[in-house]
Amino acid sequence: MKILLSRTDRIGDLVLSTPAIATVRASFPEAHVAIVTSEYNSVVVERNNDVDEVIVLPHNAKPRQLGARLRGYDVAIALAPRAVDLQLAGATRAPLRVGYTYERRWIARLTAALYVNRIMISEADPELCDRNPHRPVRHEVVQLLDLVALAGARRRMLDLRLDVTDEDRAAVRDLPSDPIVLHLGQRWFTNGSTLDGTVAIVEDLARLAPVVITCARDCEAMAPVFERNASVARLVRGLPFHEWAAVLERGRVVVTVDTGATHVASAVHRPTVVAFEHRYFSLNSQEWSPYGVPHVLVQKPAHDGAAALGRFREEIVGGVATLLGSPR
Repeated sequence: MKILLSRTDRIGDLVLSTPAIATVRASFPEAHVAIVTSEYNSVVVERNNDVDEVIVLPHNAKPRQLGARLRGYDVAIALAPRAVDLQLAGATRAPLRVGYTYERRWIARLTAALYVNRIMISEADPELCDRNPHRPVRHEVVQLLDLVALAGARRRMLDLRLDVTDEDRAAVRDLPSDPIVLHLGQRWFTNGSTLDGTVAIVEDLARLAPVVITCARDCEAMAPVFERNASVARLVRGLPFHEWAAVLERGRVVVTVDTGATHVASAVHRPTVVAFEHRYFSLNSQEWSPYGVPHVLVQKPAHDGAAALGRFREEIVGGVATLLGSPR
């Protein structure tokens, strides 16, 4: 039996797919399991022996052309509700092709049927959740486990997986022990959060424990502001993926905006405080919250007024203090 999986979007989403990947392996232990990834997110599974083969979709390549070259699979599962992954699965012409899309993406629901013959409809919808904040939405991990069940993979494996090694840990062992690790992403600096406000958060966190900062590539320009700040114990950037994961693993608590760092922190079992965007908070905080770890969720302010930024800072610092088990 040959099974082809496809997930070509973001690192965090592929991390959240690892229980579904493990479920496919556990359910079909003798199968050849391959996965198509992007050049960007392939690092998540390059060490993962739940898959026998990692196939990278080159940048700007046409998914239908790659899928057509991958004929001969018995099952193809698109693990992302994106045209790229659905088209790739469809082009394999596997007898069983599985994918999903969202409830009110009407055109996508119609076109998905051109590519897959078993479709799951996700209840995740930003506007419906905004209208009804109590509308339940399954975590993405659960949705993906339900998705692969449509292909017969029902021996559920629930743990996220990242293969961090002792060598990765040794590479970052000079960092402070048990720090608060704050990951810089662009959302710290937009839409109800500012550079100055983030600096103030770091200064308050430093009163609780040493603060180590990791930096996404798109935040390199902001890094010197934090490197010069006496409240920052260390700022690290440019690390290979698994060494970056080892930095998060070293933390007592990880603090981040809604980025892949949320899910990498969950995979290395770190308590996490996540600041989600003000808009669509109800949906995002259910579907993409930290998985399987203690966590505190904070909604970013609707604007960056002084009072709103002050409350936001208090909620972040208070959440960290709660997870540290120490009084503010």
